Amino acid sequence: MEHKAPLVEFLGLTFNLSDMLMITITSLIVFIIAVAATRSLQLRPTGMQNFMEWVFDFVRGIINSTMDWQTGGRFLTLGVTLIMYVFVANMLGLPFSVHVNGELWWKSPTADATVTLTLAVMVVGLTHYYGVKMKGASDYLRDYTRPVAWLFPLKIIEEFANTLTLGLRLFGNIYAGEILLGLLASLGTHYGVLGAVGAAIPMMVWQAFSIFVGTIQAFIFTMLTMVYMAHKVSHDH
Repeated sequence: MEHKAPLVEFLGLTFNLSDMLMITITSLIVFIIAVAATRSLQLRPTGMQNFMEWVFDFVRGIINSTMDWQTGGRFLTLGVTLIMYVFVANMLGLPFSVHVNGELWWKSPTADATVTLTLAVMVVGLTHYYGVKMKGASDYLRDYTRPVAWLFPLKIIEEFANTLTLGLRLFGNIYAGEILLGLLASLGTHYGVLGAVGAAIPMMVWQAFSIFVGTIQAFIFTMLTMVYMAHKVSHDH
C-alpha cells in the first residue's frame, strides 16, 4: 500500500513528477471537453453543447446564491473552470492506479495535499485581488475592522483558516477514497480468487460512492470559492 512519489530535484527545488503528469492530463481533458462542446455552437443545443450550457447554468445558480449577478457575473468563467477541473481531477484515480518500480504515477491529483492547497491559495489570492480591484484598497482594508476594530486579528486568522479548510477538505475526501480502493484491490492480489470475489462488490459500491463524493467536492469547492469572493467584493458584507 505504501508507494513513493517520483521526485526529482532541479535548481534546489523538488518536483513531484506524478503531480505534474496528472495536473497536465486533467488540464488537457478539461480543455478538450470545452473545445468539443463549443466547436459548432447552435441555437438549439444538442450533445456536448447542451451539457456545457447546463454546466454554465448550474454555476450561474451558484453565483446568484452568493451575490448579485451584476457583481458576480464576471466570475462565471472562473466558476465553470473550477468545477470542471476539480471534478475531472477527482475522477482520474478512481478506475485504476499505475505503479512503476514502487512509485505511484497515476492517481487523482487532488489526492495530494500540495495540489489542493495550491488551488486553495490561488482561489483565496484571487478573492483578495478582486476585493482590492472592485472596492479600492482603502475600502477593502476597512472591511477587516468592521463592525468593530478588535475583530482585525480574528479576521486575519479566518483568512488562513479558510485557505487550510478549503484545500484540506478536498484532499481528505479524495485521498481517503483512493486509500480504501487500494485496500480493496489488495485483497485480490494477496488472497487470490476468494479475495478478489469478496472485494468485487464492495469495490464497485465504493467506486460509485467515490464518484458521488468527487462530484459533491467539486460543487463544494466552487460554492465556497464564490462565497469567499462575495465576502470580498460585495459592499453589503
